[in-house]
Amino acid sequence: FFKQKTAYEIASCLVGSEMCIRDRNVTNSKQPTTYPNFLVVLELLKPITWFPPMWAFACGVISSGVSVVENLDLLILGIIVAGPVVCGMSQAANDWCDRHVDRINEPNRPIPSGRMPGNWGLKIALGMTVLALALGWQLGVWGFIATIIAALAAWAYSIEPIRLKRSGIWGPGLVGFCYEGIPWFTGAAVMLQAFPDSKIILVAIAYAIGAHGIMTLNDFKALKGDKVLGINSLPVQLGPERAAKIACYVMAIPQVLVITLLFAWGLTMFSIFVLLLLIGQMTAMRRLLSDPEKFAPWYNSTGVLMFVSGMMVCAFGLSQAGIQ
Repeated sequence: FFKQKTAYEIASCLVGSEMCIRDRNVTNSKQPTTYPNFLVVLELLKPITWFPPMWAFACGVISSGVSVVENLDLLILGIIVAGPVVCGMSQAANDWCDRHVDRINEPNRPIPSGRMPGNWGLKIALGMTVLALALGWQLGVWGFIATIIAALAAWAYSIEPIRLKRSGIWGPGLVGFCYEGIPWFTGAAVMLQAFPDSKIILVAIAYAIGAHGIMTLNDFKALKGDKVLGINSLPVQLGPERAAKIACYVMAIPQVLVITLLFAWGLTMFSIFVLLLLIGQMTAMRRLLSDPEKFAPWYNSTGVLMFVSGMMVCAFGLSQAGIQ
């Protein structure tokens, strides 16, 4: 019944078994890791996006007119909360909720590429939400309230079924509000430990509205994936040319308002500086409008730089307006 195997056949079987064992070891070595690599986590949190809210918070601090040296601890804590914590949390939440979109737009991002294992993207976003609230509590009443609003806005922007980013109006508006308006208000409120003066509020709102245009230009990079997945950004709804024109108007008009307000408040030199920066932006806008898809990234590194420089000019102007 049983055929006796030759030495050659036995050797072949052993070789086959050895290969199976070796293959199994190789397979096991390629199993996904349980915990994400630190550099992958950092990539998830997109440090490059932390600058706008940190800058706006600093503008709020300066505009309050309160001594920075005497309140250096609040300045440092506020910048950490505004940038790495709240903004980083919002990026993690957005990447988790956008993992299907990013398979088209940015397949090399940590989650769609598989470098962020399991549901760690969600865990990090939730953990940093808790951390944001804990640190926000240390900023005083108005700082804590602002942190709560920013955290809720970050999730409302990305998570289903709310997902405000689907709207070409509400999505960029919410991001501009969180990147410029809330941090500016928070910086002033934390330093004053009170609700800021109406002048500060008006300027913060103006720059938050202007940031809507910047966010619209930022949507150009996701144009392909947004079309496929039904995200109605302005570039998707109106086309690149019309969307770029609207973005330019939205960025410019609030700055005209700021220039007018600074002049009316007797801050003539500051209004002139902001006017010159706006003229520089309008020159850059001409190039942007010649080919919006091509020059949107270029404008983000030139025109936007002049936009945020104007913010700091306003902040220093307000600090001299005697608004405490």
